[in-house]
Formats: sequence, structure tokens, C-alpha cells
Amino acid sequence: MDKAALRRRLVEQRRNMEDRLYRSDLLQQVMRIWLVDRPDAVIGAYWPIKGEFDPLPILHRWKEDGELLDKPLRRRIGLPVINKETKTLTFHVWYPGCPMEEDAYGIPKPKDTEVIQPTLLFVPCVGYSAGGYRLGYGGGFYDRTLATLQPKPFTVGLGFREAYVDDFEPEAHDLPLDAILNDNGVVWPLPGLPTR
Repeated sequence: MDKAALRRRLVEQRRNMEDRLYRSDLLQQVMRIWLVDRPDAVIGAYWPIKGEFDPLPILHRWKEDGELLDKPLRRRIGLPVINKETKTLTFHVWYPGCPMEEDAYGIPKPKDTEVIQPTLLFVPCVGYSAGGYRLGYGGGFYDRTLATLQPKPFTVGLGFREAYVDDFEPEAHDLPLDAILNDNGVVWPLPGLPTR
């Protein structure tokens, strides 16, 4: 399998989706419902690039919902910041209007905010397959980060339904995600499979 060609095809397909706003609304609904019973107070996410689904509006709403509980809960959102030496990610507090700057790849990141440790991590999927495997951009940042984070956060891939790749073969270093959500609903784990 030519992963570079597959990535290019999937990114181009995502960028050219005519109904992206509608499908984004559907995925936001799926995400909101999925989050209802989660106990997490610190969630890591990503700044959307190349036509990716944007999780930040729903996460900001999740954060505000925590303040409305009978016992208000301080919820926090973190965005990744790349460590150039280790090629791993740390997560820094993000909130609407926080100071931002571009990283070495031109992706916005929080500027001078606190480092936090997410218990739940939403990751973007260029593609995904059965078994919870994710196809990213090929940099290995999430794989390296997840291999070192302790305790390991619950990992959830986000992508549109066309990102499903039927014949994707994971490599030895690929770590399966705990769940994958798309604009149709929860696509991994399959109903009836145990989750941690």
C-alpha cells in the first residue's frame, strides 16, 4: 500500500466535500452525545487543518456545560505543541481568544499557556480502519506521544465517513485507538465489544 498516495487522495477528497458543513454538524452531534457520560475533566484535541473536522466548538460547549452542573466541574481543553527535539506532543491549555502562535509546521498553537495532561484525547484521522487503526499524516507525533504518556489517555479518532479505508494494514508501531467517531456515529469499537 502506498500510504503517501492514500493520504493525498483522502485529504483531497476531504477538502472537496460539498456538504462538509452539514456533515460537520452531524459529527458535532455525535461527539456531544458521546461525551455526555464521560468523566473526563481534561481533554486534548487538535487545531483543524486541511479540511479536518473542527472539534473545538463542541469542546468549548462541553467546557461551559461543566460549569452548569449541580457541582460545577472545571473542565479544560488542551491543544498540542510539538517538542522539536523528541518529536512528541505536549498539551497546552486552549480557550477561545487565548494567545496563539504558529508552530514550525504553520499550525496555530497556544502561546505561553499551562501544560496539562489529558485523560481523553481526540485525534484527527486522515483515514481509519477496522480495529481502531488511524492513518495520520506520517509524522508519527501521536504514536510517539502515546507511547510515552502515563497514564495513557483514552484515545478517540474523529473523521468523516469517507475516511474509512477497508484494506489498510497497520504497521508494528501503529497503536489502535480506543474509539472512532464519524458523522454516522460510533464506528469503533463495534457494538458488543468491550471498552476500557
